Amino acid sequence: MGPIKVKHQILPHLQSCHTTLIGSYVIEGHVPAADIARLLKEKTKGIIGLTIPGMPASAPGMDLHPFQPYTVLTFDAKGQTTVWAKHTKP
Repeated sequence: MGPIKVKHQILPHLQSCHTTLIGSYVIEGHVPAADIARLLKEKTKGIIGLTIPGMPASAPGMDLHPFQPYTVLTFDAKGQTTVWAKHTKP
């Protein structure tokens, strides 16, 4: 996975367990489907994609109980991020 993450400019502090390409975007980690759908609908420019760095225990597919809030970030080629979505409840 390392070479794929390097090729798609996912810096170490933004990496997670899974990487996928959807359209022209990179999705890193357990990003909720609704956040991906919003990205594809809005066609946000200037970003590489979305990430949930690490492996938050309450992200989709992890499903830890009780729920622990997590944040989805956008990231660009310089590794700069902005908050895309905050998930505070299941």
